[in-house]
Amino acid sequence: MASTIHIPDLIQKKRDGGTHTRQELETLILGFTRGEVPDYQVSAWLMAVFLKGMTAQETADMTLVMAESGDQMNLGDLPKTVDKHSTGGVGDKTSLILTPMLAALGLTVAKMSGRGLAHTGGTIDKLESIPNWTPELSEERFIEQAREIGLSLVGQSKALAPADGKLYALRDVTATVACLPLIASSIMSKKLASGAHTIVLDVKVGAGAFMTTLDAGRELARAMVDIGTHAGRQVRAVLTDMDTPLGHMAGNSLEVLEALDTLRGHGPHDLTELCVALAVEALAAYGEDPQQAEARARATLQDGSALAKFRAFVAAQGGDASYVDDPNKFDIAAGRAEVTAPTDGFIGGIDALSVGRAVLALGGGRERKGEAIDHGVGVELLKKPSEAVKAGEAVMRLYHRDGRGLEAALKLLQDGLSISPSAPQVHPLILDRVN
Repeated sequence: MASTIHIPDLIQKKRDGGTHTRQELETLILGFTRGEVPDYQVSAWLMAVFLKGMTAQETADMTLVMAESGDQMNLGDLPKTVDKHSTGGVGDKTSLILTPMLAALGLTVAKMSGRGLAHTGGTIDKLESIPNWTPELSEERFIEQAREIGLSLVGQSKALAPADGKLYALRDVTATVACLPLIASSIMSKKLASGAHTIVLDVKVGAGAFMTTLDAGRELARAMVDIGTHAGRQVRAVLTDMDTPLGHMAGNSLEVLEALDTLRGHGPHDLTELCVALAVEALAAYGEDPQQAEARARATLQDGSALAKFRAFVAAQGGDASYVDDPNKFDIAAGRAEVTAPTDGFIGGIDALSVGRAVLALGGGRERKGEAIDHGVGVELLKKPSEAVKAGEAVMRLYHRDGRGLEAALKLLQDGLSISPSAPQVHPLILDRVN
């Protein structure tokens, strides 16, 4: 039976500040996904949403419609499933550490991860620094591996929430990306379709993040937690600082090396603390006492159990597991250059966005989907904000391939570095929690 809902009426309703029913959203979004509703009508509707917003119920309904627009993973018989999502930052290699920690803690991680775009890195790109590791598994093998070792991780499936892919492509060219209900539904539609019972969100806030202010980050976190609650999932969000890159390394192979250090219990303080905090949220969602959860999470980095899970996961997906035990095997670009402090003082700030853009300039990221990247280039932070520094002392080291993009990268890093006469107050890493 043909729908009696007319698309121009829906555009007008939202233009005038009205609230859509679930059926109206199904007509519009599923019609667009099937190619029955033209993009010019959906473009007009997206702009109306951008200007008029959506209620929490509308946003939740829209997310569920998007999640149901394609395949949905059934993880129903896997024990204690957890998915983790970061809104994207610089030097953010948390998934490489957190997912094997969770597996070692008896939880199950069967997740889809993305590739990097622009200044934010992607988990799949980082893992592809390990020769022969593949993000392609059949659905059957994906589930089987998750059951066997507690961890399987694959690339985004086009069949999962296809409405999101189509809507995002349109938002990208109609200046409607930065709209809270549209951002929240985009992220959560894929998470709901991925099937995990518990979802832990790391919402980045600051210069190197999509959300530059704490208020905006809090609003996004609340919207995503509300969507998950409407859908009957356990969702917990942690808001974390992204003014400065996380850890010391930015760039694919360099980040894997730092993740391996962390899995051995020798990682940078900020990175270790964030991974522990996210693991505590996942365990607390399953009713564990937070103090006990913290002690257990830290133990996985000291007793080798998280590292063992990572090794098993790499091998299960075809990767050369000898790289896990011999970091010297990684192909790190041979070229070196340094950014030095112009004066004595303290590091006032190292702008995360500048570092991300420098990695991009060196060839370690992509401007457009599908571009090849150099896994071996990147930036190492030798100092972090509030640390003392002498004039001429190295603050950052660049790893470059035959000078490609070096001049641009050096300028970006110099412009993003500030030296202060006194030690500045450093933001706490964890800014807030939303449950």
